[in-house]
Amino acid sequence: MKLILLGAPGSGKGTQAAYISEKYDLPHISTGEIFRENIKEMTPLGVKVKAVMDTGNLCPDDLTVELVKERLSKPDCKNGYLLDGFPRNIYQASALDEIDAPDKVINLDIDLSKIEHRITGRRSCAKCNGSYHVDFIGNVNTCPNCGSELTIRKDDTVEVVKERLAVYEVQTAPLIDYYKAQGKLVNVDGDKSIKEVFDEIVKVLG
Repeated sequence: MKLILLGAPGSGKGTQAAYISEKYDLPHISTGEIFRENIKEMTPLGVKVKAVMDTGNLCPDDLTVELVKERLSKPDCKNGYLLDGFPRNIYQASALDEIDAPDKVINLDIDLSKIEHRITGRRSCAKCNGSYHVDFIGNVNTCPNCGSELTIRKDDTVEVVKERLAVYEVQTAPLIDYYKAQGKLVNVDGDKSIKEVFDEIVKVLG
């Protein structure tokens, strides 16, 4: 089974990917993980990625595709894969179709305004590593567990979240139409509980 998990930042892809990977015994492959592994091992591709990232630029499509192609050639992918964070645009999707096309594409569908609230409402504690949301703890500044100060990650500010969602709409959202045209897209309501979302995914995959 070859799967792609689509969804905006904060839609719950990482959580669902972990469940899917375990249930169906599929390697969970994210571009971030591939980048880190190649840089750590200083592979020829990793050296190229590091050079790009050191300049503050995003990894170009051609290099990202090469990294994914190399990862999919490994033995643990012989029975399938679960891609999370790739493809990010139509160019990458077209390249993947030539390398090893997916069987199904699961899109975690959720209103972007709700995602913004999900992300910007997150609070964390540096002392005990607690993670909370204002919907459950209210607008408090101290950790319910240890009493230390709660902070907002720099990636969770309104400005950063709006920018990430804008990039998603321009680059990644068109993938929904791309895979819909291929008859591979399955929309799953991402605004339900984690268990409900996973149960719906399992129902879809059979």
